Amino acid sequence: MLTAGRRIVKARDFRRVYRQGRKVSGKMLKLYYLPNNYCLTRFGFSISKKVGKAVKRNLLKRRLREICRKHITSFQPGLDVVLVARESAVQSNFNELEQEVLNLGRWGKILVKEESSDQGD
Repeated sequence: MLTAGRRIVKARDFRRVYRQGRKVSGKMLKLYYLPNNYCLTRFGFSISKKVGKAVKRNLLKRRLREICRKHITSFQPGLDVVLVARESAVQSNFNELEQEVLNLGRWGKILVKEESSDQGD
């Protein structure tokens, strides 16, 4: 679980990232990012009611939180990152979401280092 200091929860912080930040889009997610005044990378999640009912939205949010917690050292420090889920994200599994988040981070050039893959080595 992401600690409270690593989460974006205030509406004004979300607005600031949306308005002033940069955006990278993928098939399942959009990633907004903006440098902050802290030394920490903070994550926020936005999942619309269009995505599904509460059970599906909460499952998706838990998966995204775990992905961000697992790869928190891969992101540059001092960023606010907001992940916005699209409707297609509900049908995807954990590994597909994880790959999408890492790809968006690469495309936005906000990853510090490449992680080695543990698939079939």
